[in-house]
Amino acid sequence: MTIEEAQRQSRTIYLGGAPGQLVCAVIWLASAAAGAWATPKLAILIVVIGGMFIFPLTQLILAAMRRPTSLPADNPFRWLALEVAFMVPLCLPVVGAAAVHKLGWFYPGVMIVVGAHYLPFAFLYGQMRWLVLAGVLIVAGLLIGLYHSQSFTLGGWVTGAAFLVFSAWAAANLKPPQVQRA
Repeated sequence: MTIEEAQRQSRTIYLGGAPGQLVCAVIWLASAAAGAWATPKLAILIVVIGGMFIFPLTQLILAAMRRPTSLPADNPFRWLALEVAFMVPLCLPVVGAAAVHKLGWFYPGVMIVVGAHYLPFAFLYGQMRWLVLAGVLIVAGLLIGLYHSQSFTLGGWVTGAAFLVFSAWAAANLKPPQVQRA
């Protein structure tokens, strides 16, 4: 299997990332809403615990659509996706330490970590739009952390909106499957 074939298979199976980004948007928007109308602790729990369910929920959506739910064993990127996913929880203790110092750094810190985690997705999917999402999250996280950290939920709302836009962008750019002619 060539790199291009593995990337095409990743795009096809995961629908260009659209379902996963929709799941992310729901989690981040629910977290931001909890931060705005309930407590920061609940908001943090929603994004951290919800984040653990992004892939299973994405698989559930794909299964409900009667689609494959994971890359086949012969796809060389099967393990890359898993390895990249583990980057986020491994970095959360650093975000937690920053948030203990200043609560308004929680969302910006997670935005930067999640944005950095999306950089390898450009290779995994063979699509440069993942670099756009990564850049938006990293730059917005830095700007919010530096200039607007007094607003606890701003980063949550911005990230949720970014995921909604990206999900729609990914869905709008899905290519219909090629019909094999006999």
